[in-house]
Amino acid sequence: MDPIYTAIIVILAFLAVSGLFVGVTNDAVNFLNSAIGSKAASRRTILIVASVGILIGTITSSGMMEVARSGMFDPAQFTFHEVILLYLGVMFANIILIDLYNSWGLPTSTTVSLIFCLLGAAVAVSTSKIAGSDALTMGDLGQFIHSGRALGIVAAILLSVVISLTVGTIAMYISRLIFSFRYTRALRRYGALWCGASLTAIVYFALFKGLKHTLSHTAFIHMVEEHILLAVLCCWIVCSLILFFMQRFRINILRITILGGTFALALAFAGNDLVNFIGVPIAGWDAFKIAQATGDPSMTMEALNENVPTNFIFLLGAGGIMILTLWISRKAMHVTETELSLASQNDEQEQREYGSSAFARTIVRATLSANHAVDRVVPKRVREAVSRRFEVVDIEHTGAPFDMIRATVNLTTSALLIALATSFKLPLSTTYVTFMVAMGSSLADRAWGRETAVYRISGVMTVVAGWFVTAVGGFIIAYIVGLALVYGGTPVLILLTVLAGYMLIHSNFIKKQKDSIIAKTVVTQENVVEEIATGVSTTINAATRIYDRTLLAVFKENRKVLRDLNREATELYDQMHEKKYRMMSTLRDLRDTDLDTAQYYVQVVDYLNELTKSLAHIVRPAFDHIDNNHEGLTREQTTDLIRVGDEVESIYRRINAMLTSNDFGDIDLVLSMRDRLFETISDAIKSELKRLNSAGKSSTKASMLYLTILNETRTMVLQLRNLLKAQRHFLETRGVIKSWLYYSK
Repeated sequence: MDPIYTAIIVILAFLAVSGLFVGVTNDAVNFLNSAIGSKAASRRTILIVASVGILIGTITSSGMMEVARSGMFDPAQFTFHEVILLYLGVMFANIILIDLYNSWGLPTSTTVSLIFCLLGAAVAVSTSKIAGSDALTMGDLGQFIHSGRALGIVAAILLSVVISLTVGTIAMYISRLIFSFRYTRALRRYGALWCGASLTAIVYFALFKGLKHTLSHTAFIHMVEEHILLAVLCCWIVCSLILFFMQRFRINILRITILGGTFALALAFAGNDLVNFIGVPIAGWDAFKIAQATGDPSMTMEALNENVPTNFIFLLGAGGIMILTLWISRKAMHVTETELSLASQNDEQEQREYGSSAFARTIVRATLSANHAVDRVVPKRVREAVSRRFEVVDIEHTGAPFDMIRATVNLTTSALLIALATSFKLPLSTTYVTFMVAMGSSLADRAWGRETAVYRISGVMTVVAGWFVTAVGGFIIAYIVGLALVYGGTPVLILLTVLAGYMLIHSNFIKKQKDSIIAKTVVTQENVVEEIATGVSTTINAATRIYDRTLLAVFKENRKVLRDLNREATELYDQMHEKKYRMMSTLRDLRDTDLDTAQYYVQVVDYLNELTKSLAHIVRPAFDHIDNNHEGLTREQTTDLIRVGDEVESIYRRINAMLTSNDFGDIDLVLSMRDRLFETISDAIKSELKRLNSAGKSSTKASMLYLTILNETRTMVLQLRNLLKAQRHFLETRGVIKSWLYYSK
């Protein structure tokens, strides 16, 4: 055997470990979000429960490795050389695709990714075989590919989205009508029966989705399958009795149910989705052993059609890597945040990052119209009674995105849908089911208020569209990679290995030096004044640096520097804009503070928002001007801007010193410097207007940029002056300084 095949097996082993890391990072959202979102337990406890589920799931894996071996293509039609390149292309494409989704913070289906990467790579290798054979045409592609499986996966996407959203909405609506947000009394009365039903669904899911293959030959499973209704009823009675007695000992049975559901989903995830991560490398290893026995890389791979049990050591090692990833992956938490933000009960939580689409706005308007129509039909007394059941009250006092009633509904509904689909052999995706159930339950829980509904819908549509892109993107990437490996040989193999390694190391293990210009801090009643003062100082310093460097870069026509400054200025403005839109939720957290503090916070946030907006309106036109290769500023314009820049820097330095030290002794000096700056700006504008009247003295584009910089500079200084006055007035009201010490202008 050529040593290159041994090297490929080593690369596949590396990619298997990487695939486990990337895959768990993406799929952890499926079984962690309900427990984390409801704060049913500490994060450590939740991860321990999930880890136990993963370990048991991997060592009792349902043995679905045949999906990777022969699910999408007929291995009897390919030689060992072709099959090993096919598997290599699948792993490269799969790693690239899933890592991109993790970086974007979007959950997707690793099953869909695997299936369509297999399909793309198989089509690529088949195409090369057909191109190299006179006896074959593209019409013969069907004898190489099992296209029916791909169509089944596409149908599963649509089926998962529609069914899960609908059932999740109905289940949550009924549950909230029963318990409301003040669920303590109702839970004491019939919580054991309700949670018993939830645990029954979870146990059924664990047996028939997570452990069915392991227990399939036991008499117990056969008995349960023959008397399924009786078994479910008995399980419900037993679970309800156990939970009833636990309630008597003041044990929170909701926590038990949620942690049980987390365990079951983790168990099923590890047992059934393991093929998505290590199925292809293990299939490659099996193909290598088959070819090694004969020493002929041109032999066909009929033997891969046989289902061979996976080595226990491989399963145990895979489980260990999955558990380690669960504990150390930062991206797993990033993917988790996407679903939590879209499902949060807090209607004021920022969802603007998802944008607003015409489709989302149309849905919201149609829903409002339908709601008004229903209100005209339903009696007022009924509407008021129903509304009282949906009045949000945080009786848990945890500040969680949603309560434990909704978490229980999410887990129970997801487990039941997946288990039923498995028993009926319907190809539902675990990721799609859990995500859409969470969206349906949050919709029924009236979490999608008018303030954020359009953004949440846009966010959901972004995720759903991403699922379809997974299929198309996986196929295209795998097809291109497969062709590159077939025709590129060893150089392409080395290049792709380096690329995959770089992506994994860079995106998962290299800590970014600076996540943002301004660190995000939590403003509380205890630290409100200190945090605002720190934020003001940091923002002014950043704005000063960006402003000075922008002028210098414009003078030197340095496009690269302006591009970086434009990104920084935009980021600075976006952060201030986000803080402004989060203002109401922050003020609610500060509700016990005095009104002067709240007013001060509102003023500062608004002034900083306007200041950074003016800065962005300077940097962006400057970059566009140089980027479009327009004529640079004249000597007269440069001289004027240098003078203005020096005066602005002096004012910045004085104001920042006063804000930092709370010593406003130089306020008269700053105000006079401001007036002098405005006179300088006014003189500069008049001079430019004179130059414009002289033909050939100045470029129109350069003049527009010059005037824009001057006008926005004036606005920036005005906002700085407002900040200064707000700070001084606030300190006067708190008695930190005496108002008579300083002259107010």
